[in-house]
Amino acid sequence: MKQEAVLFLCAHNDDQLIGAGGTIAKYAKEGKKVVSVIFSFGESSNPLEQDIHTRKTRVKESKQAQKLLGEDELYYLGLTEMKFNTQIKEKNIHDKIENIIKRIKPSKIFTHSIDDPHPDHKAVYNFTLKLIDELEYKGEVYSFNVWNYFLNIRRRDSPKLVVDISDTFKKKVEAFKKHRSQWVTKLTHVFNIYYQAYVYGLNNHVKYAEVFYKVK
Repeated sequence: MKQEAVLFLCAHNDDQLIGAGGTIAKYAKEGKKVVSVIFSFGESSNPLEQDIHTRKTRVKESKQAQKLLGEDELYYLGLTEMKFNTQIKEKNIHDKIENIIKRIKPSKIFTHSIDDPHPDHKAVYNFTLKLIDELEYKGEVYSFNVWNYFLNIRRRDSPKLVVDISDTFKKKVEAFKKHRSQWVTKLTHVFNIYYQAYVYGLNNHVKYAEVFYKVK
């Protein structure tokens, strides 16, 4: 029987951890093949450092988190932040993601929310929706929160996927902490990671949960 695969498409190297880290760990624990594609190295978060140093640091931290969560494959596309819309075309990102989808045949794809205010997150969301339409993708597509936390105005009536992460929430937090260089992001998000998991869990009668809105 072929191993089930799931694909996560995100703008920056901690986005999938913030929005879906517990689910990633849970799926990996269940034996699913988990693949993440990160569109940018996130150089702008450390303007005082040289880009090459930031990239090396980001990749090192991501691989540490990847190992902890049990992700099978992790790819960086190297786009420049705030220039996703033009570089997606220039660097032929369409074909690169299409090849991954055709190779692993994911049953589910996870990406950013339509309500996320970050321009790079919006660009990845729009790219994903356009790509799956062109490919006539038959699987399910879900969105996760990063900067919008609980704000899902345009998706609040959509079907939801609730994942009980009670057993993997600790791994999510530990993986997030591996991104030591991103101290600003950690200060911004760490409270909401706990708060969101607790509230979603409370609303769904488990200790901790992650909730995703179905896009397709």
